[in-house]
Amino acid sequence: MTASTKRCTTARARIAAVGAIAVAGSLLLTACGDQTDSASQESGNVKETKSGAPLFSKLPEKYQKSGVIKVGTNAEYAPMESVENGKIVGVDPDIAEALGKQLGVRFEFTSGSFDGLITALNSGRHDIAMSSITDNKQRQEGLDDKGKKLGEGVDFVDYFLAGTAVYTKKGNPQNIKSIEDLCGKPAAVQRGTTYEEALKKQSKACTDGGKKAIKIESFENDTEAQTRVKSGGSVAGVNDYPVAVDLARKADGGNAFEVVGEQVDAGPFGIAVKKTNTGLRDALKEAVDAIIADGSYQKVLDKWGAGTGAIDKAAVNGGK
Repeated sequence: MTASTKRCTTARARIAAVGAIAVAGSLLLTACGDQTDSASQESGNVKETKSGAPLFSKLPEKYQKSGVIKVGTNAEYAPMESVENGKIVGVDPDIAEALGKQLGVRFEFTSGSFDGLITALNSGRHDIAMSSITDNKQRQEGLDDKGKKLGEGVDFVDYFLAGTAVYTKKGNPQNIKSIEDLCGKPAAVQRGTTYEEALKKQSKACTDGGKKAIKIESFENDTEAQTRVKSGGSVAGVNDYPVAVDLARKADGGNAFEVVGEQVDAGPFGIAVKKTNTGLRDALKEAVDAIIADGSYQKVLDKWGAGTGAIDKAAVNGGK
């Protein structure tokens, strides 16, 4: 899911990961201040000594002692992260589990709204944010969409690649073929995401070309945006490509939505880490490279039908 400098107050985006000796891992969907409540999830049953994990020694001492990395997420973006039967599931939780096997720690996920994730990370509520977050210079430097300094910014460990996609109600009643066809029409999107920025950018292109601006309808969460499209209130929605494809495939048995056109502006998804936490950042990068090398990364992507987003090598702050 792709977004600006956001995801622990309200409102992704939202376009690697591991395997050897592991410790018991758990993915917890918990409440977090102003975040959403849910349940807890355990994943992984292998019980080995932490020191036996291949990259355990690379972790800062804090995580070696606690055995836990706290993760902020917004579990509304299947197949990347969503809640099923009270558990967080998807590409990101499975990649985190694989990373945990390399690092000898467990990853605890807390789900909240997307646009507060980076703020929560920099406040110390989370150790990382992993939620289909698009790595870009704006987030790296803590800037708003006008270039104004908002916060400290974050570093990213890139692990996936995705672009922006347009989806419509099944049957595409308004014959939308691309994002350019949204000029003068209402379009739904989750607030604070990079695809909201994509709509703003396209809307300006519309007016610069003598057409009407897009009527951007921004919602706190993606479910509300989807409902708006399904009801016909918006002619289309905009989302990360893998999320839009999964939505079209599964919603109402594949009878609710369809994706139109090709993905645009493809860029990396990154694990966000506080800029001062360079030890954890570098350990995560090594772990991502390790799971790419041992094949567990590709297995996770194939499991969730997200293989088109695979990368060959992790990067730090590779977004533009």
